[in-house]
This record gives sequence, structure tokens and C-alpha cells, in this order.
Amino acid sequence: MKKTILLFIFFAICSTITAEDGHNLWLRYETLNKAHVIAPQGGKTMQIAIEELKKYWNGKDIKLVIDKRLKNDDGFIYDADSICSHSEIGLLYGVYEALRTQQLSTNSNAGGYSAPKYSRRILNHWDNLDGSIERGYAGKSIFFSSKLKGYDWEKRIMEYARANASIGINGSVLNNVNASPKILTKEYLDSIKNIADIIRPYGIKVYLSVNFGSPMALGYTKTADPLDVTVRNWWINKVNEIYSLIPDFGGFLVKANSEGQPGPFDYGRTHADGANMLADALAPHKGIVMWRSFVYGAKHKGEDRVKQALNEFKDLDGKFRNNVILQSKNGPLDFQPREPYAPIFDNMKHTKQMAEFQITQEYTGQSKHLVYLATMWKEFFSFVSPDCLVGIAGVSNIGDDTNWCGHPFSQANWYAFGRLAWDPSLSADLIAHEWIQQTFGQNINEYAIGDMMLTSREACVDYMMPLGLHHLFAFDHHYGPQPDGYKAEYPIEWCPVYYHKADKNGIGFDRSSKGTNAVSQYREPYRSMFDNLQTCPDEYLLWFHHVPWDYKLRNGDTLWDELCGLYYRGIEQVVSFQKIWQDAQPYVDEERWSKVNVLLQVQLDNAKEWRNYTLGYFQTFSKQPIKYDFTGVSFMPISVSSKLRQ
Repeated sequence: MKKTILLFIFFAICSTITAEDGHNLWLRYETLNKAHVIAPQGGKTMQIAIEELKKYWNGKDIKLVIDKRLKNDDGFIYDADSICSHSEIGLLYGVYEALRTQQLSTNSNAGGYSAPKYSRRILNHWDNLDGSIERGYAGKSIFFSSKLKGYDWEKRIMEYARANASIGINGSVLNNVNASPKILTKEYLDSIKNIADIIRPYGIKVYLSVNFGSPMALGYTKTADPLDVTVRNWWINKVNEIYSLIPDFGGFLVKANSEGQPGPFDYGRTHADGANMLADALAPHKGIVMWRSFVYGAKHKGEDRVKQALNEFKDLDGKFRNNVILQSKNGPLDFQPREPYAPIFDNMKHTKQMAEFQITQEYTGQSKHLVYLATMWKEFFSFVSPDCLVGIAGVSNIGDDTNWCGHPFSQANWYAFGRLAWDPSLSADLIAHEWIQQTFGQNINEYAIGDMMLTSREACVDYMMPLGLHHLFAFDHHYGPQPDGYKAEYPIEWCPVYYHKADKNGIGFDRSSKGTNAVSQYREPYRSMFDNLQTCPDEYLLWFHHVPWDYKLRNGDTLWDELCGLYYRGIEQVVSFQKIWQDAQPYVDEERWSKVNVLLQVQLDNAKEWRNYTLGYFQTFSKQPIKYDFTGVSFMPISVSSKLRQ
């Protein structure tokens, strides 16, 4: 009898789970059409707020109130029967907060004033004009591709804007930082205007990445020298043209003198010269310049790559215009699964700064691996005070795939970015549970799924690059392992062997005061902590030190044994994820469950290849046994990890 009842409950739950393609993200509101909304006259934003409540609010009467006595900071007050803000967009944010609270099992957010920590909460899209996306793992560009797999283009852009507004994102850089000068031609600016018109009512400003050499590349000037009058006038006229089409245009994002991109160095000028020229053109319109500090090889050739960004910018502190913001990656290298924080945040005291996170999983499994990145971003904020920043940027993981992000769980990283850009004090745990409940409903075991998400980034570090190892990725695609990677035709700092420096004596990059002295760029107490082998945290050990294979760690294990153990631990974690997901099957629709199930097997296979290939290679130096059930084969160098390219 008991088994019969359990089977009945099982099939009853399954019968209520409808087909689901993931397109609705976390916005799975039940259509109710019961609320009576009392609101003042307003524009398109107000109408969106009213319609959202009318359709989805489960209460009866609710008021929307504009109160000019409140701060004009996108904030709002939400209680049981009213939402109040200084502005229409603040009201819309309050509506989405009300609907989010309605979806969740708690009501803890109601009744107080909520305002974003940062006025600039911006997605950086690396979309190209041909519709492709650099480091995009979820299809083509929703902005520039000619086809959207059956979805109406305007509707898709509106859905994109709605999703962003629901988590407080208010800016969008539409194109790749490796920018084509053509983005500034009339053909594309007219298209950008159409996008801006669609997303504006959702409180989102359009920004553009620009190629510093655009006026010369487009044939209008003979130079791109930022101090040349004809160049400066060209940018002034171009900016005026943009604002005539898009009055609320946000400004420019610039990657200059990095990875072959043109910049002010080409003319003997500084980053400040280049940024200030663009800032002067934008200033009359209240536009900004976000100037990326991701630069290496242009001026400090041969220097430890992680030191180059600060060394190029430190003497320019205080020399940038007020509407220039220096945008820096969270770590000093390049979005690795784990890096120490970028020391540029310690040193630029008189320059506005914003942090750049990578939502797209270039180095963390590329939307084939389940890796929840909020724990990485919270780790950054444990070192860098949110108060030293004026904004947050995130490199988007959005494409034209039906479910937007490729892996169903990659949607959580988009969601988490928005929530942390609004309030960086939120915990990764809280955000994960919010996302789970809104995405999968109340019946799923959110605690088991939450534990899986919260441990997933550490698992990724373990099976890819534990103990501070970094950049062991295969050339170009950055997906599989290639610790033996070296190409004479490449700059050495692009080669994996440059970063681990394994030899018969040990492994790791000596950035201590006895090595490249990268530790000197950090503030105390971290400078001394990282410099001392005895106090350097294990998770950064091989980032800052070259350590003997038989070095005893604080837990009593040798470096080699600990390294091996962590690679195995990462695999065991992925196996545990599979078990958790198997248990969740009755509570998740078949389409999303099957997709995640298949991808978890891909993740496990990939993790085993990372372990086998990497430990096999390092064992040729350590000459020590692996004290685990090593199922790999003898190491044989390969140019590309073929299984991982599939």
C-alpha cells in the first residue's frame, strides 16, 4: 500500500511537469490576470510595470507611486500593497522584486528600501558584425545574426531587455572589444538605434566597443593619433552623430594596444591621451569611456605578464578625465578558474575603476561544464572592497540558442551577475537558492542542487588547475589541457609552459620577492602573506612560488601527493553531481533534465582527461608514483586534446 501511494505521488508530480526548453529563464511567472494596479500616468516603462503586475501579481490591489523625495538612484520601496520610487525605472525594478519575492518561499525583501550599489551594471557582449560571438557558447549574436532560429528579432531583443531589467542590469555593450571600425558606419548605427529603442523602456543604455584606429581605418584621416586635431574632430563629429540617433547613448568601451589592437602607443602617446580624447568628445553628452587595462606585450615585453597592466597604468593615476573609468579583470591574468585578485585595484587611488567579470565560461568549461561562478566573484569581493569601484561589467554568455546560455545552469551565472551588480553583499548561497526556486520550482531539492552549484567552481579548479596552477589550456580554444604547450612562433606568455615552469626540482611560477616580485604590487597584509612560502594560501601556492615536488604542505602531504589528490577530488565531485541530478529527475522536465544529464557526463569525461593528461605530463618531471587508481596511459605529447575539441 505504501509503495502504491509513493508511486501515485511520483506520477502525479511528473504529470504536472510540462515540456520546458529553458527559454523563460528564471521568469516563470504564473499568468493570473487578477491584480488591480493603481498607477500615475507615465511612459513606456510605467506601462511595462503595470502590465507585469496585472498579468502576474497574485494580490488584488497594488499601487505604484512616484515620490520625488526619494533618491534618484534606481531604488524603490516595496511592501505588501505598494511600490514607491523616484523614477519609472525604479518602479519597474520594484515590480520585478515583488514578483521575485512572490516566486520564492520567503518574504524577507519586502518593506525596505532597495537601491543598487553601482549606477553602472553593464553586460559586455563579444558579438561580431558577422553574427558570430568570440568566446560565445550559446549560438549566434541576438543583435547581429540574420536569423534567430524561429524567433522574431524584435521580440527576442525585448525578451533580452526584460530579463536584464528583472535583475537590475542597466547597460549593454553590444559588440566585441576586438571591435570592427564598421560598427561606427551609418548602416550599423541605424541598426543600433533600433536596438536602443527596444531596450530603453527597460532602463538599459546602449554602449559600443570602438576600435581606436577607426577614423584612419575608415579612410577619413591619415592617422589615429589622439593629439591630432583632425582625429579629435572626427571623433567629436561621430559622437554627435551617435547622440542624434540615440540620445541616451552610454559611451565607449575600448581595448587598445593589447593583442594587436591599435592604440595611443602607436603614436608615442599614453593610455590617458587616448582615453581623454574620447572622453572629451563624449563629455558634452554625459557619456563615459570604459578603458580596459587588459594590456600586455605592448610596452613591457619580457616582463611577468601579471605585472604589466599595473606597470602600464600606475604612473597615469589621476591623469584621466572624470568621465573615464578604468575597467580591469578580476584577476591579473585572464579569467582563470582561480586567480588572486588584480593588484591594480590596490594602486589606482585617483582613477575611477570598475571590475570586469567573465560570465561566459571561456576557461571554466564553456557551457559544457556546470560551474557556478558567483563563488568566484564573492572571492574577489573578499579582497577588493566594493566601495572602491564605480561599476561592474560582465562578459556575457548570451546567444541565440533557445535557452540563451547553452547549459541550463549557465543561466545562473547571468542571474548571479545581475544580483551581485545590484548588491555585492548578497551571498552566493542566497543567489543560488533564488535561482533554483525560480527556475525549477518548489518541489526540487534546492539544498542538494544548491550544494552542487556552490561546490562546482572548486571542483573545476581541482580537476583543471589546483594549488594555483594556471593557463594550462590548449592553444586557441582554451577548452582542453595542454600543459606541454609551446609554440616558438607565439609570444612566450601565451604558452602554458611559461606559467607552470615544471622541472625536476619542482613546479610553479616564482613571483615572490626572490622571483619576479609580483607580490610587491599588492597591499599589506597580502604582500607579505603571498611572499612567504609558509603563509601563502595553498590555493595560490604555485601562482607565487616554485615549489619542490616533495615540499610538505600544512596538512602533512607532499606537494605531489596533494596535487594528485586534488585532481581526483575534482572528479569525485562531478560524480556526486551526477547522483544529485539523478535524484532530481522526478522534479524536472525531461528536456532540461536530459540536457544537464548528458552534459554532466561530458564534464566527467573531460575532468578525467584533464587529470590523466596533466598528471601524466607532470609525472615526467616529478618521477613520483600516483597513489590513486590512475586509469590514464603513459604521457604522450599531443598538439590538441582531440576528445575535448568534440
